[in-house]
Amino acid sequence: MFSHGSPGVTLLVLALMYFIPSIIAFRREHRNATPIMALNIFLGWTVIGWVVALVWSLTASPAKVPA
Repeated sequence: MFSHGSPGVTLLVLALMYFIPSIIAFRREHRNATPIMALNIFLGWTVIGWVVALVWSLTASPAKVPA
């Protein structure tokens, strides 16, 4: 009757949703983008870890000092 799409597309969408905090951090050039990604990878599955990574990625990063 109704097609729910392929499992591959579903997995891709879920993976993108899981890595939203990391994507935001790298797109905003957050100075802690790598630690945010590590938190997202290792503790994102706990939901609390994912929310912490999301909030951290949305916090203001201090301006970069010109070299």
